[in-house]
Formats: sequence, structure tokens, C-alpha cells
Amino acid sequence: MKVKEIQETLAAEVMCRPDLLETEVHSACGSDMMSDVLAYVKEQAVLLTGLVNPQVVRTAEMMDMHCIVFVRGKRPNLEMIEMAAERDMVMLCTDMEMFTSCGKLYAAGLRGGSAR
Repeated sequence: MKVKEIQETLAAEVMCRPDLLETEVHSACGSDMMSDVLAYVKEQAVLLTGLVNPQVVRTAEMMDMHCIVFVRGKRPNLEMIEMAAERDMVMLCTDMEMFTSCGKLYAAGLRGGSAR
């Protein structure tokens, strides 16, 4: 699935790096706990979260993620947007809840991959 399809599926606003919307991704995870993202997921390309702080971008970078989706109408600040842009990450924002967002992406064919 391309990041553009995620953006369309979630009716999401692009916050940075619209030039990377054609990036192909194969998996995703949803969590507000970055420690769980680090401990329990592998090979994730997309992170869905409602947590809005710079640690989200740092975690996504450590996990080699290509896209961060903020759910529940959460919006990153300018510092976070700049951090993501510098790291070649697309940042999206949707008003949908986490459960709905994950469900729509799963129904569209995007899968997760846990370390367990």
C-alpha cells in the first residue's frame, strides 16, 4: 500500500513530506506507548498514535518507519514536523479514532507484524 492510500483511506491531512506519498509500505502498528512499539513490533513502516511529543518521531526513526499518523484529531507541533521532515517521514493527521483508523487500514490490506 502506498502512503497516499493511507492518507485517502483515513481522510488525513498531510503535515510534511507530501513528496513521499508514493512510498510503498507493507505493515503498521497502533500504540500510544512508545515502549510497546520498541518492545513488541518489528518491520513496521507506519505508526498510528495519539501521543504527541518528539519521542514519537525518535521512536519511529529507531524503528525505521516511513510514516506517522496522528489519530483522534491530534496535531504535532512545528518542532515535530521539522524532525519528521528531516528524517524523510511523512506525517499525517486524522480525526478518526485509533480503533477505526487501524480497522480501515486493515480492511484495505495493510497488516501488522508483532515480534511475538
